[in-house]
Amino acid sequence: MKKKKKQKKAKGDPKTGQEEESHTCCGCRFPLLLALLQLALGTSVTVLGFLMAGISSSLLVRDTPYWAGIIVCVVALVGFVMLCISYQPDEKTCVQFTVKLLYFLLSALALVACVLAVAFAAHHYLQLTRFTCDTMQESCQCKLDTADPLGRTFVYQDVGDCGSLSSTLGLYLLLQMALNLVAALVCLLTCFVVWKHRYQVFYVGVRFQPLPATEGHREPV
Repeated sequence: MKKKKKQKKAKGDPKTGQEEESHTCCGCRFPLLLALLQLALGTSVTVLGFLMAGISSSLLVRDTPYWAGIIVCVVALVGFVMLCISYQPDEKTCVQFTVKLLYFLLSALALVACVLAVAFAAHHYLQLTRFTCDTMQESCQCKLDTADPLGRTFVYQDVGDCGSLSSTLGLYLLLQMALNLVAALVCLLTCFVVWKHRYQVFYVGVRFQPLPATEGHREPV
């Protein structure tokens, strides 16, 4: 009798197995893989940003996007916090719902930050390829158009050689574009997975069903 009841529960409740497996991703507990990717990418972007800041003291904050890497690392830490919370289907605990919502919002913020970092790095790289630079004392002065006396002059302080600056800074900018682009894609995937994990069952389950016909009510032909 007990075996029959267990078989009936397994057959009659197909959603039970789905709920137990819905918090796993590729065999790992949700969101372990995404959090690990975010932590690796965020750390790489942060370290590379501080290395870029050491090239020249005159580089702007937007040109050394360590801030984007820090945001991605914070998102990864929130993802690891989710691993410490016991899973409850349908968000039956307030803590689980709050952490998941925070993870979603921070992932969206990290997505915007990484896209901005890619845009700033691409803009600076395009300018760097068009610069004409001259070394003056301990600085490197660059112009887009040397024939224009009123053209803007870009000064890189604490630089010994303009040639090494352009090659090293150009390589770092390319790496920043690649890393931030991958990080943005991971954060976008994270937002999609969290949204699907939270709301897919709800939207699939909500369906408009016609009222059953009764004896005193007839549907119009």
